[in-house]
Amino acid sequence: MPILDRASLEQSPLADLHAIASELSIDGYRRLRKPELIEAIVGRQGAEDGGEEPSTAEEPSPAEEPSPTEEPSAAEEPEAAPARRRGRRRRSSESTPRAEDAGETEEEPGGAADAQQDQREGPRDELVEGVVELLSNGSGFVRVNPPDPSDDDVYISSAQVRRCELVTGDRVAGPRRAPRRSERFAALVRIDTINGRPAAELADSARYDDLPASFPTERFELGVDVDPTVQAIVSAAPVGRGSRVTIAGAAQTGKTELLRRLAAELAGREELQVWVALAGVRPEELQEWRAGTVAPAVALGFGSSQEAQAQAVEGTVDQARRIAARGAHAVVLIDTLTGLPHHVARKALAAARNLDSGSLTVIATAEAPFGGETTVITLDRALAREGAFPAVDRDETWTMRAELLHG
Repeated sequence: MPILDRASLEQSPLADLHAIASELSIDGYRRLRKPELIEAIVGRQGAEDGGEEPSTAEEPSPAEEPSPTEEPSAAEEPEAAPARRRGRRRRSSESTPRAEDAGETEEEPGGAADAQQDQREGPRDELVEGVVELLSNGSGFVRVNPPDPSDDDVYISSAQVRRCELVTGDRVAGPRRAPRRSERFAALVRIDTINGRPAAELADSARYDDLPASFPTERFELGVDVDPTVQAIVSAAPVGRGSRVTIAGAAQTGKTELLRRLAAELAGREELQVWVALAGVRPEELQEWRAGTVAPAVALGFGSSQEAQAQAVEGTVDQARRIAARGAHAVVLIDTLTGLPHHVARKALAAARNLDSGSLTVIATAEAPFGGETTVITLDRALAREGAFPAVDRDETWTMRAELLHG
């Protein structure tokens, strides 16, 4: 994995730090506070980069990842060998062996050792369902209580990730097997469904751009009782699954504030996968986003290059496109399209659509509409100055085929 500097680690949420600590085999990382965890990660990265590994008073913890059920052989992934050697050096009589070593010591499936182990484990066909979270090494976990990690999470091998082209946010289901010797987590035997559809069916699915699309018909139920601005949007320009929305207005009209309110309304809904992509925002706005309900998936300040901002937005939208094509309902909120190359902004907005199964909704801020939207929410600067911030300009706010959503 790439070496992360202290500044990047301090800006990362705790869940990401736990995932990094897991990959670096840091003992007892779940018991560390964030500053201590950052120190441990920095120290471990320095040790693995050639420095001396710092000592720790923490007791050794079990291995974080089991050996994958369908991983490529060691000859296909030679980079795993150094990790195994390090794992053997650190192992003590009190600690559980590292998961990577299990693949070297266990017999092939069907052997006597596996048969005896299966008798101890019990049935192998216990079903599990949860949300995929990928790691930087290509493998991942099925989070049964997303987004927080838990001991009930199930390991997904990198071979399964590649075969099914999984992305973070996919909801998968399939049988799991109990942990074997030297493994901490159960492992996914196979993937039966992805976002409620058979995995085999998705393998033959058409390209996203070739899937038939229709105008949105399922409206998002927003909290109109507590927010007059959101109430004005619901009545003047309803938003639904698959809507293509631009929040337009001049500077200081409250575009970012309104986007945060909509993010708070949509977050936490089990049926939605919500991403926030920040491109070219102020440091103060970035901090407000991180302190809010939905943490940004990618966040670049206005000091970053236009190319980096474009790549961040394109990567987030592409991830959402993939899970929408598989039958999930995704929402991408972008702040802002202004400043991006014109073709990148239009492509990101155009990705939104309502599919036969699944949808991708894009809600983005911009100084002016781009054309092609199904919904335009225009903010009034004069009303904002009078204290109604942000204020909707009802005369310039509209939704195409709004009757399909009102009905």
